[in-house]
Amino acid sequence: MYPGLPPRLRPFTDEDIVCGVDEAGRGPLAGPVFAAAVILDPSRPIEGLRDSKKLTEARRDELAPQIREQALAWAIAHCSCEEIDSLNILQATMLAMRRAVEALQTLPTIALIDGNRCPQLQVRAHAVVEGDDKVHAISAASILAKTARDAELVRLHALYPQYGFDQHKGYSTPLHLEQLRAHGPSPVHRRSFAPVRALLQPDFFEAA
Repeated sequence: MYPGLPPRLRPFTDEDIVCGVDEAGRGPLAGPVFAAAVILDPSRPIEGLRDSKKLTEARRDELAPQIREQALAWAIAHCSCEEIDSLNILQATMLAMRRAVEALQTLPTIALIDGNRCPQLQVRAHAVVEGDDKVHAISAASILAKTARDAELVRLHALYPQYGFDQHKGYSTPLHLEQLRAHGPSPVHRRSFAPVRALLQPDFFEAA
C-alpha cells in the first residue's frame, strides 16, 4: 500500500481512512484538468499500481476498471478550460482535487496529495512528493485521472478533428502547434497559456 513511504514517515495511523489524490493535464494547451481521489481496500490489493505516466496506455486501461471495482471509494472531477483561464492552472488543479475528495462516498480522515502542495480540504491533507510512485492510493488516483482525461480528449477530437486531440491529448507537440497555427484556437484551448495567447494577438496572422 505504501511502497515508498516507510512507517516512520507516515502522517497517519492504521485507524485512518486514507485517500490518495492526483491530477492529470496541468501542462496541455487544451481541455480540462482532471483529478481523482481513491480509497483503496486493504483486503483487495491491486497488482501493478504505479505512476500512470510510467504505464502504457493499454496497462492504464486495464487497471482503471479494476480500481473502480475494487476500491472502497473513488471519484473523478475536473476544472474546465474556462476555469483554468479564470483561476490559473495551479488554482484550477487544486479546485479539481478538492472536488474529487468532496465527491467521495466514503469520507476519508486524511488525504495524501501527490506533489508539494495541498488543496484546501475539510479533512487533513499531506503532500507527498512523487507520491504516485510511493503510495498505491495516489497511483490509483493518477491512473483514474489520466484515463478519464484521455477519454475526454478523444471526445473533444470528435468535435474538433482538425487538431488531432486523439493523438497528443492537448499537449504542445509539433503536430498540435502546427494545427493550432493553421486553424487558430478552438473553444477548448486554454487562452491563458502562452502558445495559445500568442495566436490571439491581433497582429499574429498578419505577421505570419
